[in-house]
Amino acid sequence: MPMKGEDIIAAIEAELPGAVVELTDLAGDDDHWAARVTAPQFAGKTRVAQHKMVYAAFGEKMGGELHALQVTTVVPK
Repeated sequence: MPMKGEDIIAAIEAELPGAVVELTDLAGDDDHWAARVTAPQFAGKTRVAQHKMVYAAFGEKMGGELHALQVTTVVPK
């Protein structure tokens, strides 16, 4: 069963308190998502490190319950 959008947002917000998450269902199937995550924790980190921080919110669910997640990370101004 695909992961619901609200569950994806909640997982990211729990992993990165204070993050702002904008989520888009790319295929209309609740299985292919794009997340734009703005979080102060990204400051000073490489883009790869930022993405790893987001993916850490899902652990074993990534690639299973959460099939596909395209991530864009932003450091707040």
